[in-house]
Amino acid sequence: VQLQASGGGLVQAGGSLRLSCTASGRTFSNNAMGWFRQAPGKERDFVAAINWNGGGAYAAGSVEGRFTISRDNAKNTVYLQMNSLQPEDTAVYYCAAARGAVAGGQISQYKYWGQGTQVTVSS
Repeated sequence: VQLQASGGGLVQAGGSLRLSCTASGRTFSNNAMGWFRQAPGKERDFVAAINWNGGGAYAAGSVEGRFTISRDNAKNTVYLQMNSLQPEDTAVYYCAAARGAVAGGQISQYKYWGQGTQVTVSS
C-alpha cells in the first residue's frame, strides 16, 4: 500500500500550487483522506480532510478560504488546491488515509501516510 504525493515546489507569495496524492496497492474509496503539513522544527499539523464520498470537506483555520481539498475516487486520488500561498505555508505536505470514512483532524485517525512533498513559498 502506497500513497504518492506530488505537485510540491517553489512558488512566490500569492501564487498557487495543486498537490495530488494517488494511492496504489488498494483503493481508499471507502476511507476519509486528509492533508497534513510539517515545517522544520515544528509538529505535524492538520491542513484539510474530506469524507469517503467527497462530502464533509473542511480545512484548518489557518488555510480556510485559501486551500481546498477534493477527491476523485475513480482515480484513487485526492487533491489539495492551494491559493494565495504565504511564506508561512512552507512545509512538507503529507497525504494520509484515515481508518474510517468520516473526515477528521487528528493524526491518530489516519493509518496510511504518503512520503511528503515539499512546498516552499518565497516572499
